[in-house]
Amino acid sequence: MILAAGRGERMRPLTDETPKPLLPIAGKPLIIWQIERLALSGYEELVINHAYRGRQIEQALGDGSDLGVRIHYSPEGEGKALETGGGIFQALPMLGEEPFLVINADVWIEMDFQQFQMPADKLAHLLLVDNPQHNPEGDFHLSGGEVFPEGEDNYTFSGVGIYHPQLFEGCEKGAFPLAPLLRKAMSYGKVSGEYSSGCWIDVGTPERYWKLDQTIRQKTGQAFFNGTGNQSKQF
Repeated sequence: MILAAGRGERMRPLTDETPKPLLPIAGKPLIIWQIERLALSGYEELVINHAYRGRQIEQALGDGSDLGVRIHYSPEGEGKALETGGGIFQALPMLGEEPFLVINADVWIEMDFQQFQMPADKLAHLLLVDNPQHNPEGDFHLSGGEVFPEGEDNYTFSGVGIYHPQLFEGCEKGAFPLAPLLRKAMSYGKVSGEYSSGCWIDVGTPERYWKLDQTIRQKTGQAFFNGTGNQSKQF
């Protein structure tokens, strides 16, 4: 499942007319980069939730056949989104009874998702990364492959996780966050995790967005543009 229902307030004015998942990175929408990586990792069935300007997402991606996947949509309406927990909970009927991978639409991550697996006795498995400048205290502690609410050294949750449907037992339809469910499961020793030192970026502000766009264009030898839309440099 790709979580694509956020409004992208911090990304304005870039998101005034375009949902954040469709913002282009080196000329290609961020969410398409993600879908292509998932397809390369062997994922064929995707669920995408959306809210703000969600029709644009459906129009851009269609049924996913052009990208080598099958996409199912979980619309939440143009009003307030259901937050992470509520969005996943609404989509559970489409996700089946087995553990499923979830990734935030607004992160750039370079990894082989096929190698990311959850132990059989857990309810959640989280990918943790080094703390970025905007989240210096981190989110969770990792020790011996198990994730704890806090510890001496915390890492940042990447927005990539595997969840068992049982994690959402007792939940009711509506908007609610995912973090309290994870912390409750941690108290029972039901959340595992792993650390990644690979490339990961939370594309949460225009500044981080432009920096990522320039970096990827540099890697691919493309021209990139500054915030005014003027060409800045040719690699």
